[in-house]
Amino acid sequence: MAEERGQFSSRVGFILAAAGSAVGLGNMVAFPVMASKSGGAAFLIIYLFCIAFVCYPVMMAEIAMGRRSQRNPVGAFTDISGGIRRWRLVGMLGILTPFMIAVFYTVITVWLVVYIKEIALGGLETLAGDAAFGELVARPSLFLYLAFLLAIVFFVLLGGVKGGIERLARILMPTLAVMLLLLTVFVLTLDNAIAGITYYLIPDFSKVTPTVVNNAVSHAFFSLSLGMGILITYGSYFSKKDSIPHSTRMVAIADTSVAFFAGLLILPAIFAFDPNTTTDDLSTSSVSLIFSFLPKIFLSMQGAVGYVGASVVAAIFFTLVFFAALTSLVSIIEIPISCWIDEWKFSRKKAVVFQAAALTVFAIPATMSLGMSDFFTNFTSYGGISKSFFDVVSDVFYSTILPLVGFTVCIFAAYRWKMSGLSSELSVGDEGFEGSLLQKYMNFSLGTIIPVVLLVVFVSTLFQIYI
Repeated sequence: MAEERGQFSSRVGFILAAAGSAVGLGNMVAFPVMASKSGGAAFLIIYLFCIAFVCYPVMMAEIAMGRRSQRNPVGAFTDISGGIRRWRLVGMLGILTPFMIAVFYTVITVWLVVYIKEIALGGLETLAGDAAFGELVARPSLFLYLAFLLAIVFFVLLGGVKGGIERLARILMPTLAVMLLLLTVFVLTLDNAIAGITYYLIPDFSKVTPTVVNNAVSHAFFSLSLGMGILITYGSYFSKKDSIPHSTRMVAIADTSVAFFAGLLILPAIFAFDPNTTTDDLSTSSVSLIFSFLPKIFLSMQGAVGYVGASVVAAIFFTLVFFAALTSLVSIIEIPISCWIDEWKFSRKKAVVFQAAALTVFAIPATMSLGMSDFFTNFTSYGGISKSFFDVVSDVFYSTILPLVGFTVCIFAAYRWKMSGLSSELSVGDEGFEGSLLQKYMNFSLGTIIPVVLLVVFVSTLFQIYI
């Protein structure tokens, strides 16, 4: 007997769940890193432009595909294309991509769990040491935290759409928003925070390069969960009574707001607690901005609020990032689970158990890739650089494939499904869409400008990473 498909209980439930999938490490970690190394305000402006004019139309197309087909990415491409094999293969890429992204996402979330535990036990000063991050990610004890994290994630997924995914989002998303706002207000009251605000909000367009533009588009796609099949799957749980354009707009606003405030929190904090910071220091920032540099920043707060106070703020911040990561991780893993239920007729329990086993198989070598195992740490090399197994997963499935899948969604919607079919679905639950300026922009851009932009980003990424 086929498993009955779940459905979100309301439009608010969909918005919170979709925002939960979008709001994650891309907002809380990657966005401040990208903004810091790409000129601050200049990157922010390009990013916002990409969200409004490139990502928003693709978001609507993905959700409409899901709601029209009531299927996962494989089923959606197959159903709407009339069973054409090459489009089914594109749908399979939309399953493989979130599966592999979940691998490196899981590893980073495990690091967050360990950081929260270390800070809670009074270890903020230890984490602020120069060698702390390298030592931590090479500990065999990470496997215990990996098991703990996977138990939480798959327990939530066993609850289904309303009882698991939506319930988690309804609790964590408002909590995350309040915590982020309070922490940002606190940081903005600190001395010298204005230097970070200036860097973040006053553009220096001399910083704009093709690489900055490429990073902005790529990150906007990752931040909004595009090209992963998440929004196609969530669209299949979305009611025909509700408006896709309006709900998509709310998801984009929520996601972008969190990213904006994360930048407004982290960059002023850097300048406030380390007045000697220069823009040259920020231009080389990476994931270490969160795991290596920020513990130093929080530790420097002890002069104002004491060691305990600094530890409390640090714990709140890393818990905030963990909440964002957890909601996204649950969403990412739901995509292949939905495929196993739809295409293989698994029960939800069987699909969840199968996915848990498959993810564990890949998460173990990814966890071992940063010093625990020489084989996985020096897994291969390309672009003249030695790469770990973790690096390969990140480069291929995050940096490279997302814009490619987005490109295929545009081509599919514009030339296979036809814009008339897409417009018809977007008009369901939103009578005002037909004949609107938004519809005219969609009809013009989705088959012309947007796929060209995404194809250029894809080719540019190939040259940047692999050549």
